[in-house]
Amino acid sequence: MSRDDSDEAYVVGLCNQVLEETALTQHRFDWLLGDPGSGGRRARLPVDAFWPGHHLVVEYREIQHDQPVAYFDKPDRLTVSGVHRGEQRALYDARRESQIPAHGLRLVVIRPADLDADRRGRLHRNPDRDLEKVRKLLARTSDEDRVTDAFHRWLLSEGWTPVTPTDRWTDIEAVRGEERLICEAKGRTGDVGVDTDTAYGQLLRRMTDPATAVRYALVVPTSSVKAAGRVPPHVRRTLRIDLYEVTDEGQIFLHLA
Repeated sequence: MSRDDSDEAYVVGLCNQVLEETALTQHRFDWLLGDPGSGGRRARLPVDAFWPGHHLVVEYREIQHDQPVAYFDKPDRLTVSGVHRGEQRALYDARRESQIPAHGLRLVVIRPADLDADRRGRLHRNPDRDLEKVRKLLARTSDEDRVTDAFHRWLLSEGWTPVTPTDRWTDIEAVRGEERLICEAKGRTGDVGVDTDTAYGQLLRRMTDPATAVRYALVVPTSSVKAAGRVPPHVRRTLRIDLYEVTDEGQIFLHLA
């Protein structure tokens, strides 16, 4: 079976539907490395799927990740880590679980038992049932998540392409032709004034590129628009900061400076 026909590809396809973005599959980060080989070189470890616009990595872990399977583990052969393949797999899974969140990304692990599968971990591939389960596994519950996801969908509809942020703490970064937009998003909060001022400060720290094609955006719910508007329009124009409102219904409005 080719990778395109695999259960992994099927699960990634379901995630693409939920997220409304196509994953970078078998993506490799410069900071996620395996153990040194005989020549001292450390290969970059792949992740199953990465969605830059959502800061999300999904790993689909079949049964050999959680229980011994001789066919996959090759217990009579040692890897560069000095252990057999099954032990190395567990070691590298743990490395992904520590390093991916440490670099500002969200990691979601999906297993056959999370979906419609038999006892051997083979998926029945019931798209309607599996799609609902994947939707729940990927769900984010904070209001900042709601704001970020709504703005992400709007960017895609306006021809923007989300990219991996230059600064890993940036909520959303997107490009469109020569334009680049660096965004800080906030959800509903109990201290609107302080949190809005903090968001402006976070944007200021990210203003490392003087190019006029680079703009910055503060993306806030309707309840924070008044507080965000306390920064005078001429200041926002000078700093190239756009103010976007995300309504409770998920509509996006640009408040011109």
